[in-house]
Parts: sequence; structure tokens; C-alpha cells
Amino acid sequence: MGALDDIIAGVREDLAVQQARVPLDRLKERCQHIDPAIDPMPRFRGPGVAVIAEVKRSSPSKGSLAEIADPAALAVEYEAGGASAISVLTEQRHFAGSLDDLVRVRCAVDVPVLRKDFVVTAYQLFEARAAGADLVLLIVAALSDAELVSLVERARSIGLTPLVEVHTADEVHRAIDAGAMIIGVNARNLQTLKVETSTFRRLAPLIPDGIVRIAESGVRGPHDVIDLARAGADVVLVGEALVTGRDPRSGVADLVAAGAHPAVHKS
Repeated sequence: MGALDDIIAGVREDLAVQQARVPLDRLKERCQHIDPAIDPMPRFRGPGVAVIAEVKRSSPSKGSLAEIADPAALAVEYEAGGASAISVLTEQRHFAGSLDDLVRVRCAVDVPVLRKDFVVTAYQLFEARAAGADLVLLIVAALSDAELVSLVERARSIGLTPLVEVHTADEVHRAIDAGAMIIGVNARNLQTLKVETSTFRRLAPLIPDGIVRIAESGVRGPHDVIDLARAGADVVLVGEALVTGRDPRSGVADLVAAGAHPAVHKS
């Protein structure tokens, strides 16, 4: 069993407990009282390279990364640094996250918030929207074609913007066929957890113009942002480098500045 399979098995176990505790109808009712979701597209399609800054305590590959006692305070620093969106890891077993983290972040910032988790059912989409998420991660490798299409459509129907994550050429084609308008290319192989730095450069040309291209994993600093922009990135998603750095606000600001560098030409 690879890392992704192991994580999803745990997610399904936790999901069964949560569904027994909070019925779907109650989540749908909560969604009726949440402010409308924020559309991330104007920020992602704007000039330069946008930055999604991530609230990330831990990872299966590195273990504990940062304490993050106050995710809302960290998100405020990210926003002050110029982040276009905040990603919040909500998976608890391997990433030490929670939906409560997302709720706290949503209440603290005015930019779009992404629920980053291993979504395998529509129930999790309603969880995300009820918690105030504006975007939701859908991982192609974790879903059948039918599941992917269904979750993309359901996400949009309740106001969420799906960020569809890929790692191979086949997954890019599956994401496009499912109607994805935002495709995230993850340089980390989710089965082996190894980062393959050439992944974005290899896959970006397969993603049609008009679809937002996000580079995920392995972004360590401004030079990486410039390199990825030249390879076609509209957005970069950065977690580890920011939560392990000394100053999250200036860390984001440096990445944003790199994304606005004259060497970066965004069509």
C-alpha cells in the first residue's frame, strides 16, 4: 500500500465517525447560513504569479514541521504579505489539521480559503462549505473518473471552486475531461512522497490556455517562483518553506515580489 492509499483508508475511517456524529442534512442547513464563497479566479488570473500560502503543521514525509498554535494569526500574516489565498490542511492523522483550523482562518482573513484534504465523498464538500471554504482540493489519483466528475460538479453547485490536483500526464487529461478550470501540478509523488522537481515543467504544456496552472510542492524560495513562472505557472502553493521560516509575512512578500519580477511574463 502506497502513502496515498494509507492516508485515504484513514480518511474513510474518520469520515464514517464524523458522518454518524453530524448528519449530511445538518451540514446542508449550515451551508444556508454561510456567507457566499469568494471567487479566487480574479486573483489567480491577475498579473504576475499569485501565491497560495499554506497552514501546515505536519506531513507524512517530514513529520512535524511547526506548532502553529494559532492558525488564524498565521493566516493574517500570510495575507499581510500579499497571499492571494490561504490553504488549510484539515486531515488530522498525517497532517495534524482540522476543520476548526479552517473556520478560524476563514474568520480572520478576506482572501479565499482552500480546504486541502483527501476528498472522496460529497459529504466532505458540504463540510468544507459549512466551515467557510471557498475552494476545495480534489486529487485525481484518489478518485475514479465518475467520482471526479461528480465531485467537480457538486462542488460548483454549492459554491466551491475545485482545485484539481494531478501528478502524471494521464491525470492531466482526466482533470481536463472532468471540466477542471484550475489544475494543480503536485511535484510530490503521493505514493512514494518523493519530490520530482521536473514534474511541473513536464506537465504544464499539456494544460490548455484558459485553465489556471498551479505549481505545488518543492517551492523553496523566490528563484523557484521565477523558474515555475517561466514554465507556465499562474499560481504557486507554498507550505513547508513558509511554516519553517522565521517570518511568514516577509516570506510570502518575497515570493509575491518574485512573481511580479520583470523576468516573469504571464500571457
